[in-house]
Amino acid sequence: MESSAPEKRGVITGIALWSATNPWKAIGAWLLLILITFGLNFVMSPRQATQAELMVGDARAAYELADEAGYKARASESVVIRAADGELDEAQAAEAAAELVRKMEALPEVEQAAGPVSAENGAAALVMVQLSGDPDTATERVDPLLDVTDQMQAAYPGLVLEQVGDATITLEINEWLNKDVEKATLLSVPVTLVILLLAFGAIVMAGIPMVLGLASVASAVGLWALASQLVPDQGMVLHLIVLVGMAVGVDYSLFYLRRFREERRAGKADGDAIRIAAETAGHSVIVSGTAVVLSMAGLFVTQDTFFGGMATGAILVVLVAMASSLTVLPALLAKCGRWADKPRLPFVWRLTAGQNPRVMPALLHPVVRRPKLALVGSVAVLLLLAAPALGMSLKNAQIADLPRSLETIQALDRLQADFPNSSNVNTVTVQVPAGKEAALVGEAADFNALVGERTGLFGAVPEPWMSDDGRTMLLQVETPHAVGSESGQESVTELREVLLPGTFGSIDGAQAYVGGAIAYDMDYVANVMEKLPVVIGIVVALTFVYMFAVYRSVAVALGTVLLNLLSTAAAFGILVLVFQNTWAEPLLGFESSGYIAPWVPTLLFVVLSGLSLDYHVFVVSRVRENSLAGMPAQQAVSDGVVRTAGVVTSAAVVMVAVFSIFGSLSFLELKQIGVGLAAAILLDATIIRVMTLPAFMLACRRFLWWPGTAKGSTHRGQQDGRQGSAADQDGFADDDGAAPAKSPAGAGV
Repeated sequence: MESSAPEKRGVITGIALWSATNPWKAIGAWLLLILITFGLNFVMSPRQATQAELMVGDARAAYELADEAGYKARASESVVIRAADGELDEAQAAEAAAELVRKMEALPEVEQAAGPVSAENGAAALVMVQLSGDPDTATERVDPLLDVTDQMQAAYPGLVLEQVGDATITLEINEWLNKDVEKATLLSVPVTLVILLLAFGAIVMAGIPMVLGLASVASAVGLWALASQLVPDQGMVLHLIVLVGMAVGVDYSLFYLRRFREERRAGKADGDAIRIAAETAGHSVIVSGTAVVLSMAGLFVTQDTFFGGMATGAILVVLVAMASSLTVLPALLAKCGRWADKPRLPFVWRLTAGQNPRVMPALLHPVVRRPKLALVGSVAVLLLLAAPALGMSLKNAQIADLPRSLETIQALDRLQADFPNSSNVNTVTVQVPAGKEAALVGEAADFNALVGERTGLFGAVPEPWMSDDGRTMLLQVETPHAVGSESGQESVTELREVLLPGTFGSIDGAQAYVGGAIAYDMDYVANVMEKLPVVIGIVVALTFVYMFAVYRSVAVALGTVLLNLLSTAAAFGILVLVFQNTWAEPLLGFESSGYIAPWVPTLLFVVLSGLSLDYHVFVVSRVRENSLAGMPAQQAVSDGVVRTAGVVTSAAVVMVAVFSIFGSLSFLELKQIGVGLAAAILLDATIIRVMTLPAFMLACRRFLWWPGTAKGSTHRGQQDGRQGSAADQDGFADDDGAAPAKSPAGAGV
């Protein structure tokens, strides 16, 4: 491998050249690291978050207070017995139910079984089974119960026995989600490969990003199994690892490869091409990847297990993708050598080898002529798209929102039809200091009386649970209102703000909290709404400081955060238009719930704040490189956008394709995040990159690099052998009518 004479090199360049000159060592070390980290997934399983760990606020406090006092919630399953045909034979149903209860109670996984209970319509009988052990791990112990139900079904062919409960529903949902992710992963591989083949026109060059992208995901999956022992898995982290890993793993490699190819076409030896790619594209990968990590780290301020797991998983896969593109990629390029651009796809190769781009200069022409007008117009479009976000409605998903195609959900619907129960339960947990046990009992009587007076909000209050020491009481207050409804929320508010202070609040040192499904939903949404502005503020501040530190430019740092906010706001608006209305249902194959999952906007913001910087940094770095080479500001901007058009478009298409695949999945929350990400990246790659970003840089061109400087140094231009020529004209004119110099021939990628 040939290279120019040694010169002062940065860390990134030094690593790249060591890798290129010691390719087998680099490839072997990288492969060993990937295998070891992926192997962690077979040594340990991700630790699943407990029910308490997923809660926030008073709902979590109520749960933990009761748990510490010795109250143990139990997972339950229901077995419904119906006639296989015609009317139900009650005697046969009673016989089957009695035998089922005996068999269930004989299982060590069962604490108790009871029944049968007859339906009011006489069409069914119900056996209720309570599992022993921790309800958070009930899915690990429910299989023996299902086996018993299957045995009973075989023994009574004239009856239909159908089991459903929290554990069986969770099992099928997990299986369904895993199939969705497998489908997305399998689809993303050929789709991404086709895009890369169109981008490079050569099989080897297209295959390298695919290998690194898949390896990054595999490694991060294993690392997550280890990290989850500290930050538990809430069930969605692996999905995010696949989503982000395929996008950044491919994109970082793509940036590097396109610059390597450009330098080779300019006549550079492989060693020089790798060095320049490391100094330029490698630097952009570091800047972009670090920005993603900083953005995702903003989620930790929520102190939410869900967001903490998501942030950790995304950070792991980004770090692996960065490391792969900066270490093993130069080694692969050194080994491929002249085979990097082979085997070629004849027609596609000729297109990708084109040296005279016409589309991007044509699109940039009006922007360069009137940058202020282009800036105002593009910002107005983005704000118009963002306007619907003002009406965003947030609510956690409920059982009613799950697809009715799931067998357990169908079984639940039939259970509720035969044994209707529209009530929810607000759990009230109260703990008093020692010596206040009598006061606790007395205030409980007053509490029950007050609840009974509010018949519109509350139903019955069964006998409360008491701890062995008599200091902790748990009351279950029924309410006929649904989770997320205004009346349901009013029932919780009444308990928290009126009934508890008016009764148990009179006991010195008493702690009283309201939990349950309605309270959990309220607390979670409130926490998201409270922390979202904080997350946005921290991410914006980190991004601004980081971009200023990298480019020494107030304008670049300010423009970066403003464009991020614009694209995210526009994505929020599109999310509301699509998922809070019904017009897109036949297009995307879903039923609108009328709301957005509360975690989606927060996750969408931090992911986009990082990912959108991928090509933003690539473009800005190229513009700065041109400025350092001595180009006038207007030429530096237009040339930078044109030169990066091919790689940025390819990177954006890869991201949009991967995210769109997730947008086609059946799980509504994954669909929302997929559509939101795809829409935002599409806007970033079109309106923002083609209009808003260059218009902003041109409008600020007189102080674009203040307080640093991008002039007075032509090191990069001399190094690459491509000084701008004022003799090359493209016909662009600025607001003052001066025609800038055209980018050098062959500048387009």
